[in-house]
Amino acid sequence: MVPEVQSEIKFEFRQWGSDGVLSHLGPGEVHVWSALLDPASTDIGRFSEILSQDEKERASRFHFEKNRNEFIISRGSLRVLLGSYLGVPAHELGFAYSRYGKPCLAGSDHISPMEFNLSHSEGIVVLAFTKGRKVGVDIEYVGRNFDFEEIAERFFSLAEQQMLRNTPREERGAGFFRCWTRKEAYIKSIGHGLSQPLSEFDVSLAPKQISALLATRPDPSEADRWLLRDLPVAAGYVGALAVEADRDNPCSHGN
Repeated sequence: MVPEVQSEIKFEFRQWGSDGVLSHLGPGEVHVWSALLDPASTDIGRFSEILSQDEKERASRFHFEKNRNEFIISRGSLRVLLGSYLGVPAHELGFAYSRYGKPCLAGSDHISPMEFNLSHSEGIVVLAFTKGRKVGVDIEYVGRNFDFEEIAERFFSLAEQQMLRNTPREERGAGFFRCWTRKEAYIKSIGHGLSQPLSEFDVSLAPKQISALLATRPDPSEADRWLLRDLPVAAGYVGALAVEADRDNPCSHGN
């Protein structure tokens, strides 16, 4: 894995299974893992054993086995990675949830100010980890056929809608997904979910832009506090990561 350094933050990207699990996460580092969600994986039984009772009940509510197994792999992978970083058995980790559903670590004396987030789409999960900084991640499969321009008119800001209209027609689909994943990563990082109006901030549609959060409202200075960038995900997918560039209170979990 080759690290990248931007604005005092070092980003590292890994594919699950290609390397050993990293056991150290420095205060200025962000690690992002991607993994295949194979519903026939031999790891499903092992992952099921380390889930909490609440997670097992959530898994059992999925109607289709494929979706149930993908949930088990996603949560099991999260537990294994968090346990490795923290030096804690994966099954001992406890999670709490904000009023908007964002998970954080809870219920243990040895928990550090670890922040994490995950997203999955059509057979791939991405998991982001950092310390003392809020973080959000999103991945989307781009092979679906739908009216993305109608969705953009409903949810994108006026500036983003104009940027999409100015994009060459053959590139608008890719531009839409870059915009959508960047917006999702940002609202997941601040922890407000879809209660945060998507029209209250602008992101860039341009590819490979390091600082893609262009404007925030009503506080314009908020945009300067974040790094928003693309993820090097598999072909046919688009991913984005949002992370705080600075944080005054590293021991507080965002809600």
